[in-house]
Amino acid sequence: MKQKDKVEYLIKELGKLYPHPEPPLNHKDIFTLLISVLLSAQTTDKKVNEVTPELFKVAPDAFKMAQIPDWEIKEYIREIGLSNTKSKNIYKLSNILVEKYNGEVPESFEELESLPGVGHKTASVVMSQGFGHPAFPVDTHIHRLMKLWKFTKGKSVEETEKDAKRLFPKKLWNDLHLQIIYYGREYSPARGWSLEKDYITKYFIEN
Repeated sequence: MKQKDKVEYLIKELGKLYPHPEPPLNHKDIFTLLISVLLSAQTTDKKVNEVTPELFKVAPDAFKMAQIPDWEIKEYIREIGLSNTKSKNIYKLSNILVEKYNGEVPESFEELESLPGVGHKTASVVMSQGFGHPAFPVDTHIHRLMKLWKFTKGKSVEETEKDAKRLFPKKLWNDLHLQIIYYGREYSPARGWSLEKDYITKYFIEN
């Protein structure tokens, strides 16, 4: 099966399964999205969604978050992995947003990636899901599935991201990265993986 045909099949199937994919992290604006994505590293989205409502109740914006000491932020996120480091980064990040950007989240990769605790993937999610700019954040689901589907050799998430951007139309990036994540969770989980359930992979193997 030619790669072009595989890409077309994948786009069609994911479009049927998830026609309007919503971001998995609950947020009300770009600031709360940024904080939620920062928290989600090495933690499930479900756990992040459980702890952020209380945090955002007391600190819904950068100005309020910058006024809370990092040890207090940690109290709200203590159930999340790396809570010590993340609480410090959230405090520093919020203060930078207040001092440098009047409390607003900057709308560029370069500025986002200069913030404490914000790497390329986090910046990509914010640019895509927050600002609506074309981006292709690669998480573990996408990295694993792109390798499984032989769309990438997958030596690194950076390589996988480049291959995804090369293969898929730019106008579909923002939906596609979410659709692949949801497909991975529902049909192709890393634990308890089944070829029968993972019907897209099965189709690729048989064709």
